[in-house]
Amino acid sequence: MSFLYYNHTMKDKVVKATVCINKLEKIDQFRRLLADYRPSQANIDRLDDVDAVFLVGPSASGRNTLINILVQTGRYRFVVSDTTRHPRENNGVLETNGVEYWFRSEDEFLDGLSKGGYLEAAIIHNQQVSGISFAELFGDADDKRRAIDEIEVGGVDSIRKYTDGGLFIFLLPPSFEIWMQRLKDRGNLEQSEIRRRLESALTEIQHALQHDFYHFVINNEIHEAANAVDELASGRLPDATKQAYGKSHSLALIVQIEQYLA
Repeated sequence: MSFLYYNHTMKDKVVKATVCINKLEKIDQFRRLLADYRPSQANIDRLDDVDAVFLVGPSASGRNTLINILVQTGRYRFVVSDTTRHPRENNGVLETNGVEYWFRSEDEFLDGLSKGGYLEAAIIHNQQVSGISFAELFGDADDKRRAIDEIEVGGVDSIRKYTDGGLFIFLLPPSFEIWMQRLKDRGNLEQSEIRRRLESALTEIQHALQHDFYHFVINNEIHEAANAVDELASGRLPDATKQAYGKSHSLALIVQIEQYLA
């Protein structure tokens, strides 16, 4: 697959795209491919050798910020996911191809899926498709840093079909009120978009509570959360008390989400 590179000559086009709502032109094709998607066997056979940390959690839980902190330690490498959405502006800075994401055309993404080249992929908010390519996950064989990436719950289910490896951490906001403020700080999100994200969050948190392989980390202060993830990734056993609190906190968030959506 060739990279869809956004250079200075496309700047005006990209800026305009960031203010538009993403739309999947070929959503039916993606649904058909993803309904029974399976990676190539050659890629599956290499999975158990990959040392990876996957951060799961609702929108605005702080996954990207936490990843940036861990990457800066030099012990982690960010696995750059592919996405069909357009680059966005974050704090006035336009996202860069190959840094935040590899920005793919829908045809490029569909081609990769047809060849079994993705570890996982999912349709997000019915607006975009994102996923982790094996080429990016495997990286350079001589690179000893631990792979780290954010992932959706659908991707977690896909990975667990093929390997018991990997560390799955579910990141939670410290409270519903702080979480809502973080969502609002992301930009001028319409009420319908906030509702969509909360509906997705409801499904995500319920998913985490239904599976015992998740480790819960509450993102009250980002550096504390990063330390907690680093300790788990380094092999430290999870604190049973903290995990129990993470589950009870998740249940409380579910109640507040349902009240908000009602």
